[in-house]
Amino acid sequence: MQKLQCISPVDDRVYVERPLATEYEIQNALNSAQGAQLSWKQVPIGERAALVRAAVKHLQQKKADLAREICWQMGRPIAFAGGEIDGLAERALTMAELAELSGGPLSDIPLPEKVGFKRFIRREPLGTVFVIAPWNYPYLTAINAVVPALLAGNSVLLKHSTQTPLCAERLTEAFRDAGLPEGVFQYLHLDHRDAEQVIINGSVQHIAFTGSVAGGAAIEAAAAGRFVSLGLELGGKDPAYVREDADLEYAVASIVDGAFFNSGQSCCGIERLYVHHTLFDEFVQRAVALIRQYRLGPPDHEGTTLGPLVRASAADFVRDQIDEAVAQGAQPHIDGGEFELDRRGSAYMAPQLLTNVNHNMRVMNEESFGPLLGAMSVADDKEALALMNDSEYGLTAAIYSADPEAALALGDKLQTGTVFLNRCDYLDPALAWTGIKKSGRGCTLSGVGFEHLTRPKSFHFKLVP
Repeated sequence: MQKLQCISPVDDRVYVERPLATEYEIQNALNSAQGAQLSWKQVPIGERAALVRAAVKHLQQKKADLAREICWQMGRPIAFAGGEIDGLAERALTMAELAELSGGPLSDIPLPEKVGFKRFIRREPLGTVFVIAPWNYPYLTAINAVVPALLAGNSVLLKHSTQTPLCAERLTEAFRDAGLPEGVFQYLHLDHRDAEQVIINGSVQHIAFTGSVAGGAAIEAAAAGRFVSLGLELGGKDPAYVREDADLEYAVASIVDGAFFNSGQSCCGIERLYVHHTLFDEFVQRAVALIRQYRLGPPDHEGTTLGPLVRASAADFVRDQIDEAVAQGAQPHIDGGEFELDRRGSAYMAPQLLTNVNHNMRVMNEESFGPLLGAMSVADDKEALALMNDSEYGLTAAIYSADPEAALALGDKLQTGTVFLNRCDYLDPALAWTGIKKSGRGCTLSGVGFEHLTRPKSFHFKLVP
């Protein structure tokens, strides 16, 4: 029997081992999901929302245990791991509220009255939604698709990363304990080949994938010719721009956190920074001082503020980017020797800020997904805008300024899915979460997100006297 193993980045030992689903188990799950969805879509939206709220309550009650599991599965410091359950609750409860709104995103769409006719558009669930979730924010990324899909009347199959298999189990347990009917929400532990086969041959109508650009391309190839809908939330190389009128102290604190939280392993973390030339030197000085306050260590220790990357190879990938940039003239501002555990071949990696960088360097054009920030001085808004848009990604972009109108004018020209002012690295569940270019396509969260989990069905009745 084939098994998956979660190797903990904390100590490189096997933390979780699970058998992979057999062919029979996969087909049984698909059949069960298909059958259960026919009944589930008839359940009133208010009852669906109540079950979501009950499941969230179950998860919140287990917050401490779930935080410990997050810490050991993917390495987030225990001091911050529980915050993911708070974020899950915010997103799930917001989506439940939106689903219940009269005239909201799941309501029938009325048309102007026409004598002798009754006409309206109903939002029909797609069927079975296959959610493929990553390890970096294992609950938040999964809940973005799982909860809206369930609220819309779909059944859900969840395949989680082999790095975070317990998250799939805990989510389905919470919904089961809340009273969700059998078959409506299931998980499957799958390898890449079997996940691909579910897309090619399975009875799923929507695939929601969060992961790499290469992974997204593989999903599109597998789904080709099936005419199913796809939601792809892929990579990012997200920029921030500090204008001349920004609150410098605030901007430094916000951007440093946005770049280094979760060891930089966030698709919408800040990886590129552009600072107005009049503020650049002071910004760098303040940022370096703040970065040096991080405590790199075992994530299960309360004093740790920077944990390991998910695996040593991921850390070495970022180290290679840094070494190459330095060889090309970049200036590093952090001495890795200040962080005792930092060494090549280890998942424990010191944070780094680089200046004297340019867009010919991989650190400024290739996703790093680690504790690394490249910073450039810019002359004005025009130069900043050109550099921010000079990327094959387009997930989020952050502006720091005291002038909302100037920020709006810039934001209208930014090629991105979300524009932030004076914040970064955050998903407001009432807003559409989407990307352009190689950051993906489709949308989750907000009322708009439901449109990708339903299809319009028109009713055109001629009333005969």
